[in-house]
Amino acid sequence: MNDNHADTAPTSASIAPQMPLSLVHDGEAVHIARVKGGQSIRQHLSELGFVEGAEVKIVSRVNGDVVVGVKGSTFGLDRKMASHIYVS
Repeated sequence: MNDNHADTAPTSASIAPQMPLSLVHDGEAVHIARVKGGQSIRQHLSELGFVEGAEVKIVSRVNGDVVVGVKGSTFGLDRKMASHIYVS
């Protein structure tokens, strides 16, 4: 039967949507899904606590620049840096 094929294929409902941190609204808490970019950018963000699975809360956001709370610290990230961090 062809019904079994539908059960085994991933659906959009079973995959959490991801978006850049720069698009998240004020007050939202999200989890980091992945960090993109070169090794030095990924290393720098990792040292600040931006690692896969970490919760990030948006404190404020203006034109893509964000102030976020992660692992007990607060950071300001410009739009370019925030665009390397994908969350769900």
